[in-house]
Amino acid sequence: MKFRNAMMFVLALGISGVASAADEIVIKFSHVVAADTPKGKASEFFAKKAAELTKGKVKVEVYANSALYKDKEEMEALQIGAVQMLAPSLAKFGPLGAKEFEVFDFPYIFDDYAELHKITQGPIGASLLAKLEPKGIKGLAFWDNGFKSFSANTPIKAPTDLKGKKMRIQSSKVLEEEIRSIGGLPQVMAFSEVYQALQTGVVDGTENPISNLYTQKMHEVQKHLTLTNHGYLGYAVIVNKKFWEGLPADVRGQLEQAMKESTVFANKIAQEENNTALEGVKKSGKTTVYTPTKEEKMAFKKAMAPVHTKMADRVGGELLQSIYKETGFDPNKL
Repeated sequence: MKFRNAMMFVLALGISGVASAADEIVIKFSHVVAADTPKGKASEFFAKKAAELTKGKVKVEVYANSALYKDKEEMEALQIGAVQMLAPSLAKFGPLGAKEFEVFDFPYIFDDYAELHKITQGPIGASLLAKLEPKGIKGLAFWDNGFKSFSANTPIKAPTDLKGKKMRIQSSKVLEEEIRSIGGLPQVMAFSEVYQALQTGVVDGTENPISNLYTQKMHEVQKHLTLTNHGYLGYAVIVNKKFWEGLPADVRGQLEQAMKESTVFANKIAQEENNTALEGVKKSGKTTVYTPTKEEKMAFKKAMAPVHTKMADRVGGELLQSIYKETGFDPNKL
C-alpha cells in the first residue's frame, strides 16, 4: 500500500510537470542495472537520439541502477504511469501474465546471436510484443544483453557440480525448472540484492551475462565462472501504451526512428561489452574462468533438455515449435 501511494504521488507530480512545461515532453526511462552496462549505455544513446531527432521536444530522463524502482516495482510503476519507459528483462513478463516471453529462458534454444535475431527481429518477436498491449503496455524493441554463464565459489565443470547449490535466478518458472534439472536450488531474488546475497552466502551462485557479473562486481564474491552460455538474457523496451498513443504523430515517428537506431547500437555494444567484461574478470585475478570442452558443454545441454518438454505447455507448444523451425534446435536429438 505504501508503495502504491508513493507511486500515485510521483504520478501526480509527473502530470503537473507535463502541464507546466507543455513545450517539452518528458519521458522517464527507468532500469535496474548499472549505467555502464549495455542496457545503460543504450538507454543514454536513446535519450540523446530522441532529443536530436525531435529537435528538443522530447527529454528522456534515464534512471539507472534501481534509482527509482526495483525489479518487483517497476512494471506496476509503468502501468500506472509513474514512469513512461522501461527495458525489463524478458523473464519479467511471465509474472505479468505474458508467459510466452519465458520462451527466451529455455536453455540452449539459441546457439548464437544470428539465431536469436531471427526471432527478436522477425515476425515471432513482433507477435510477442503485441501480446503486451491488452496490459496497457506498448512494446517497441528487443535489446540484447548476452548469453548467460554460471558462477559459484566451487569449480563448475559438469551439471552435477551445481547439485544442492542455491542459485539466484529471475522470477521465471522456466528458470526454476532449469536449475532443478541440474540439481540446484533456484532462488528468486531482485537483481539489486544479488551482490550482498553472494557475499553473505545467502545464495551460492548465479547465472549472468558477463557484463552484469562484472559491472555489479559479483566476480569479487564468486571464485569460479564457467562459460556455459546456456541461456539468453535480453530486454524488451516498453512504454506506457496510453502515454505513447497520446503523443503527437510526428513525435512518435521520430521516437520510433530513435529506437531503431538505439536497437542497432544496443545489440552491437552488448557483444563488445561482454567481451570487455570477460577480460576484466580474468584480469581481476579474483575469479577463475573456465571454458568447458565440447563434451562438457554437451553434458549441460543433455541435462537441461527435459526443460523443453516439461515447460512447453507454459509458453505454448506452437510458439516453441515455430522457434525450433527458425533456429534448427531439436532437444530430442541431444
